[in-house]
Amino acid sequence: MNEITFEELQTWPKDSYQLIDIRDEGLVLYGMIPGALHINMAELEDEGNQKLVAISSEKKLFFYCQIGRKSLELEDYNALEARECYSLEGGYMAYIRSGLKEKSDTGEKQRKAEESIRKKFHKNLFSPFARACKTYQLINEGDHIAVCISGGKDSVLMAKLFQEIQRHRKVSFDLTFLVMDPGYNKENRELIESNAKALGIPISIFESDIFDAVDTIEKSPCYICARMRRGYLYSKAKDLGCNKIALGHHYDDVIETILMGMLHGGQIQTMMPKLHSTNFEGMELIRPLYFIRESDICAWRDYNELHFLQCACHFTDTCTTCHEDGTTSSKRLETKKLIAELKKDNPFIESNIFKSVENVNLDTVIEYKKGGVRYSFLDDY
Repeated sequence: MNEITFEELQTWPKDSYQLIDIRDEGLVLYGMIPGALHINMAELEDEGNQKLVAISSEKKLFFYCQIGRKSLELEDYNALEARECYSLEGGYMAYIRSGLKEKSDTGEKQRKAEESIRKKFHKNLFSPFARACKTYQLINEGDHIAVCISGGKDSVLMAKLFQEIQRHRKVSFDLTFLVMDPGYNKENRELIESNAKALGIPISIFESDIFDAVDTIEKSPCYICARMRRGYLYSKAKDLGCNKIALGHHYDDVIETILMGMLHGGQIQTMMPKLHSTNFEGMELIRPLYFIRESDICAWRDYNELHFLQCACHFTDTCTTCHEDGTTSSKRLETKKLIAELKKDNPFIESNIFKSVENVNLDTVIEYKKGGVRYSFLDDY
């Protein structure tokens, strides 16, 4: 399949082609090129795919994946035999990087993003953020919080919400916006720096060699990578005088983790809103996006026309995200789809999953563990 660069694509009349995003649904959540149609690779194997059939035969088809590797593999698909097809060189990341070259009024982008948090998205973003902080006592007087920014939509929004709640001055605390570079290539690091500058986030970057260290690991590299990243963040934050690190896990992460633990791990557990570190004395981990829905984060991102880093590791361009619970991206995506399917019949399914770990009745539990000790209902029967 012939390749075309994003710069060349921009010279074509828009009505002469159709952009087609073939990435998995997890990656699509992080954004698409405007005007693109999503058809994953499995659907393209179907010669009668309705989405494809509906595209005029007069139009050229431009396919893109995450980094331009998978889209090159489409030339043997029977469904595309009679069509003029191209692969976008560099994939979605080429589109993201092209934005770095454009001159923009960074002050205007920051103003719009902050105003949208205070007005348009106040109810869905700032209010649940503040509620989580109050409910779980995540911010205390005199805290020094390391806001850990991975470069993705969740952590960047978290940084802006921390700036906003600090502006209210109800509690006195300090913030350090911490970015770890685990071995990003030049373009990915520039994207993080560009977004931080545009949004008025004064980031502090430190480097590690985590990507190189996990390159040779065959079993669960994402799990090992996530655990190492957390350790490096704790260590650096403590060196900077912080007593807490904040991570950007949201409501959807929580309910997916609960369900995955039951279906794939044979256990009932959740992603806690805060934890004491077992290896770094005096340090805590907090998750202030605990009540915020991922769809609302995406809506904020799209409204402000922001583009963020997803996963920039060395392993694959189909990785949905790196999870420290050891689960694969495909399992998490399966769980996300399952919840969406169940929601069709029960609109309260998500809140019920969330509430299930708040309403555990130990009188009806056969066994449970606390502090590493296992207890049986027979102990008190």
